[in-house]
Amino acid sequence: MRILLPLPDRDFDVTEVAVPWRLLRDAGHEVVFATEHGGRPPQADPLLLTGVLFGQLGAEPEPKEFYRQLTGEAAFQAPLAWDSVEPQEYGGLLLPGGHAPGMRQYLGSRTLQAKVARFWATGRPVGAICHGVLVLARSVDPATGRSVIAGRRTTCLPKYMERSAYYLTAWRRGRYYRTYPAYVQDEVVAALDDPTGFERGPVELRRRGTATDDTSAYVVEDGRYLSARWPGDAYLFARRFAALLG
Repeated sequence: MRILLPLPDRDFDVTEVAVPWRLLRDAGHEVVFATEHGGRPPQADPLLLTGVLFGQLGAEPEPKEFYRQLTGEAAFQAPLAWDSVEPQEYGGLLLPGGHAPGMRQYLGSRTLQAKVARFWATGRPVGAICHGVLVLARSVDPATGRSVIAGRRTTCLPKYMERSAYYLTAWRRGRYYRTYPAYVQDEVVAALDDPTGFERGPVELRRRGTATDDTSAYVVEDGRYLSARWPGDAYLFARRFAALLG
């Protein structure tokens, strides 16, 4: 099955892209990448490869190795352009996150939001993780004039995670962890018809799920929509999304 995975030109999260790509590819699916203009390979947030502070707070070794493999893939080297995407040609849509400034190109694109709304209308599986949920929150259903996830249960990057990362690193990285003035959780909750549709999940700041241990991971599944909070959920998120594809 062909899975669409849109990206900004730079600054996306290493783990939230590389882990789903690898697990979906291993499950026999084809992942198609798309950037705003297409034709040139995008680049992950470099601090997640080297470490945000003193070599820490970056991606784990295995996702970094997956990303190294990904950068050699033809589909990644020559992505489609967002405006050329035909949503009906794909069996699933994945919306990864990231928080560095380059992500605003992707999170705020009206062109991409229109494509996402069209894909949502197909009724096929949609997965979003971390800041990627903002793309859905901002994508408007033309039939209702509300966000496509207005009536859904969802999670996203919780406020306590975003705030903790910012306070820990602001002395060195400034607003690196604050993509927008509003917290991701606040904007997502504002897009819902019922605020109780937001699920924060267990409090977790350090431990991450792995290929063999989902103890610390958390996702929310609502019909054909799957959401997750942060890179620590990426393995469970990828496996559950593969299950939604059937």
